[in-house]
Amino acid sequence: MKYVFVLTLISLTFHYSVLAQEPIDSTVYYKTYPDKLVLRTYMSRKYTGLGIKVADESYWYRPNSTLNMGLGATYEGLTLNLAYGFGFLNPDKQRGDSKYFDLQAHAYPKNWVIDFFGQFYNGYYLLRGNTLDNNNESRIFPDMKLRKVGASVQYLFNGDKFSYRAAFLQNEWQKKSAGSFMAGAEVYGGQVRNALGILPSQSVPNNFDQIKYFEIGPNFGYAYSWIIKKHFFITLSAASSLSIGRTYFNYEDGTGNSNWSVRPNFLMRGFTGYNSDRWSLNVNYVYNQVNLAAVNGYKANLGTGNYRLNLIYRISPGPGLKKKLGLIDKLKNRLK
Repeated sequence: MKYVFVLTLISLTFHYSVLAQEPIDSTVYYKTYPDKLVLRTYMSRKYTGLGIKVADESYWYRPNSTLNMGLGATYEGLTLNLAYGFGFLNPDKQRGDSKYFDLQAHAYPKNWVIDFFGQFYNGYYLLRGNTLDNNNESRIFPDMKLRKVGASVQYLFNGDKFSYRAAFLQNEWQKKSAGSFMAGAEVYGGQVRNALGILPSQSVPNNFDQIKYFEIGPNFGYAYSWIIKKHFFITLSAASSLSIGRTYFNYEDGTGNSNWSVRPNFLMRGFTGYNSDRWSLNVNYVYNQVNLAAVNGYKANLGTGNYRLNLIYRISPGPGLKKKLGLIDKLKNRLK
């Protein structure tokens, strides 16, 4: 089947300090490029999957999302990325046709980590295994719809020494190893539905056709960058939450059941690559898992991932381009 959806991502992030702190010479730990235009070409894949477990059986649903090629730029903390899943990058036609709009915004103002998720997916396939039979084929669920909207906001306690922007946006360069604790809050909500039933019809006598959920709670975590010979870096970050939430299952016979529970969610990031004054090459991965309250023995989770290969080049804008970019400078000054 042919892909008919164009994936376009516009991510706006602003870089500014919002809290007054004791002065620390952050240049010892990372270098900023306030007057540089950061250009990037990249390849990425994004997805949001559904996992359901009951007793010893596990069901894994995945969208047939595209491998995308894109271009982007960052200037004064404002980032714009555009990507498209070209056909020659996606020859696999055996897993159905998924149509989706996947908005993931990951913003890193100094001392803050802000993540927004807007996942709107139509069309899934079910990975086969011991849940169905012993072959490696898949079953197509073309009418399955998944919706997930949520956000996580965390305060970065050591933003004067540790830079997320160096790893993710590449408009800074982490020159010395450092780490930071972080804490904040998160909220998620959405639903999964399929009129013909979410599980394979032979799996349960009374299948469910809709899952609704809402969760909110505090989160906390830690991030660290290892710098090797000044230019090479490995940045790892992990955060967990204790979110209270309600999950509702609607069954095909018209009945429903719900449950409240406190469940841990996870938000993990990994970055590695090479950085210098002009060039940067890196691979990064961001993964978010929302674990829903169990209902009648069914445990469900939603996993959202985004992995990317970036090639970055920093340039100094000429007088003409600098003048056109002046609007961004004015906007940044108003936000200070």
